[in-house]
Amino acid sequence: MRGVGADEAEPAGRAVGRVATSRTGGLLRWLGGAAATALLLALVLPLLALALSTGTDELAAGLHDPSFFPALGLSLRTSLWSLAAVIAGGTPLAYAVARSERPSVRWVERLVDLPVVLPPAVLGVGLLAAFGRQGLFGGGLEALGVQVAFSEAAVVLAQTVVAAPFFVQSAIAAFRQVDPDALLVARTLGASAEHAMLRVALPAAAPGLIAGAGLAWARALGEFGATLLFAGNLVGRTQTLPLAIYAALEQDVRVAVALALVLGGVGTLLLLGLRGLPALLRRRSGGAFDVG
Repeated sequence: MRGVGADEAEPAGRAVGRVATSRTGGLLRWLGGAAATALLLALVLPLLALALSTGTDELAAGLHDPSFFPALGLSLRTSLWSLAAVIAGGTPLAYAVARSERPSVRWVERLVDLPVVLPPAVLGVGLLAAFGRQGLFGGGLEALGVQVAFSEAAVVLAQTVVAAPFFVQSAIAAFRQVDPDALLVARTLGASAEHAMLRVALPAAAPGLIAGAGLAWARALGEFGATLLFAGNLVGRTQTLPLAIYAALEQDVRVAVALALVLGGVGTLLLLGLRGLPALLRRRSGGAFDVG
């Protein structure tokens, strides 16, 4: 038989254990909250400092800089062209990957993700090795009178390569959420595979596709490294807004800050659109799509 002292010691030991666990839990919550706060400040402070350090005079100086409007126009034009290329090629690719059950599609997904993990400088050098004058295809293209490197086409190509993974992965996830029974019903009603994709899968996946397109567009607008190495920094020809900011830093920091503020404002508008438009589409669709 156990003594009374042992029976009394067990509840006391459990109480001490609960106190220690409570203290450990409180310390972990405090450390987690401090780390989360520090990370949030690291994300917000640069943008806040950029906004607070730019007065109306500095902003006006940036807007009147000779490089501003050419760089802004080139950025918008090339990013829209690259976005169109990404959507045109990425939508059928994502649908094929999402609908396929073959193990080989996993390798396709890994290849799509590769530009995300590779440094932009590596992508720029790779594009030069492929399409530069001495590159794999550059000689043949130049014989046809086509020069890709250090041209506006190079800007579009660099933006397409770095932005495509953001759209394709979002599109794959969106297409995988489409109810297979809805596609089956469309096929039993006589719709072809292409018709079922256009009338059922695309409307159902539209919120995810729009979100992915917005992310890809934002990434294309902010592309710097691959564009600098593959297309150069030629004013009026290949100098996008991020490259104009880089060039302005060497001459007038006020102009660079103003240009950065404009680019940050465009990114903020894109973010608001990403958060609002998909939800609006879901409310309007109500989950029902016409398959006829």
